[in-house]
Amino acid sequence: LHAVVRAGGAYLPLDTTLPTDRLTHMIQTAAPVCLVTDLPSLDAVPVPADAEVVVIGAPEVTADLASLRGDSVTDADRSAVLLPRHLAYVIFTSGSTGRPKGVMVEHEAIVNRLQWMQGAYRLASDDRVLQKTPAGFDVSVWEFFWPLAEATPLVIARPEGHKDPDYLAALIREQRVTVLHFVPSMLAAFLADTEITTCPTLRLVVCSGEAL
Repeated sequence: LHAVVRAGGAYLPLDTTLPTDRLTHMIQTAAPVCLVTDLPSLDAVPVPADAEVVVIGAPEVTADLASLRGDSVTDADRSAVLLPRHLAYVIFTSGSTGRPKGVMVEHEAIVNRLQWMQGAYRLASDDRVLQKTPAGFDVSVWEFFWPLAEATPLVIARPEGHKDPDYLAALIREQRVTVLHFVPSMLAAFLADTEITTCPTLRLVVCSGEAL
């Protein structure tokens, strides 16, 4: 995700546990030019017509990545100058009120959100932010990019780890996490299952997505 956004592109996260017809609808609607996946997920995703497929872990992809320089991407490397109004990502709604719809979000919206959060809550270099929200939900955006924007360590939970309070508590203790997000119902489940004093490094818990 970081590479796509830095390159000036836009990403569409796909959850391979979704029904095939829903994934097909998302892909046909968004018309991606490239599918980035790994070998275990490749068969679960309908490959877009005329799209390049990049399989992470494939020998040729590993060799290509190893040949790239590690410099920051500039407009000279991009096919066009990156502007704030350019698309950054597309996330589809749940479809609970009908057909899922793709919501298009621009680069400037990410920047505005991150600048607001930094002004309001201020990450420091000794913070550690837990990224646990699946990429198909918009909370994941600031979980990914806020710590990266502030040179703060990012701790990435295992897939489906956000559903397991015991795993999360152990990860918080092991990685000394200081900042994380919960929807209120999951926070209640976490507190009911976890003795919070065993997670002394936590200093900020962000709640959103439901009524408190």
